[in-house]
Amino acid sequence: MPKVTEFLDDLARSVGFLGRLPVPSRFFVGHDGSLSRAVRAFPSAGLVIATPPALLLALLLHLDADPLLSSLVALAVLTVLTGALHEDGLADAADGFGGGRDREHILSIMKDSRNGSYGVIALILSFALRAAALSALAGPAASLPAFALVASAALSRALMVGHWHALPAARSNGVAAGAGRPASAARNVALGSAAIAGLVLLWPVAGFLPFIFAGGLSALAAMSVTRLAARRIGGHTGDTIGATQQACEIVFLVSLALVA
Repeated sequence: MPKVTEFLDDLARSVGFLGRLPVPSRFFVGHDGSLSRAVRAFPSAGLVIATPPALLLALLLHLDADPLLSSLVALAVLTVLTGALHEDGLADAADGFGGGRDREHILSIMKDSRNGSYGVIALILSFALRAAALSALAGPAASLPAFALVASAALSRALMVGHWHALPAARSNGVAAGAGRPASAARNVALGSAAIAGLVLLWPVAGFLPFIFAGGLSALAAMSVTRLAARRIGGHTGDTIGATQQACEIVFLVSLALVA
């Protein structure tokens, strides 16, 4: 079953790229570092990475822990497992687009490892909005926040592949450029698998229409970041990819909390 083996290889490389979970070195031996095909497994990698914090969230809520505190603990664990990869992109992109005068200035700000006021505010809002949304979702059903966290992890990583595919690299020597532009077929698999995973996870506990509503707004968020990056810097960077993931996850959870 060569195709299954290839997908499992892509999944392992995606988990290694997107998070801090240990991945055997054999998956990277002889690999050229390209993710053009491996991005098809990004939603599945999101499921793998988000499952431990989601299980912890479900356990804490089952033990009648405070929903907001439980949500923050789960997000903290998720951040540790991802190495704050996407949060770093969000902060850098917020600083760049918020304070940059032109293309070169924006890119230079994004490259700076120090965080400015726009980046700090973006991070505060990211954690606050996601935690508040997960806490609100604990009202309709105790299991709903855990399923929503996993579904948002898959969908947001698929939409960031869409952003990555839609634009050329803004820097020729950036991490995203070195990883290669996602192939169209890989993007389609990522988007399709994320939609199926989200439906399977949320339809039984939240319903079909709330998932469609939240997923549609998340897609609009991804399109908005893509248009902003195209207009201001003429392409994507690793930071705009991470910012897209964060924007989509935030919008998905908040919009789901509003209608579920």
